Amino acid sequence: YREQALKLYPWICGRCGREFKSSNLQMLTVHHKDHDHDNNPPDGSNWELLCVYCHDNEHQKLLEAAQRGAGATASSSGPPPAACSS
Repeated sequence: YREQALKLYPWICGRCGREFKSSNLQMLTVHHKDHDHDNNPPDGSNWELLCVYCHDNEHQKLLEAAQRGAGATASSSGPPPAACSS
């Protein structure tokens, strides 16, 4: 899905606006908006291009929200959501 996302969207981080070229394209990742890595529609509507820093930030916010929601029972809530691999 990464190749398809790079064809569909401009090479710009959706958060910070940093622009990318082929020389630094490895720093641009695909984020699944609904956090479901199996949801890869052909139109790319579940994807967002983010630089590695903004992508890490996005997943950190998700983990922190999950921890706040779990409260004192964090150990019984299971493992945290997996981070995107691309």
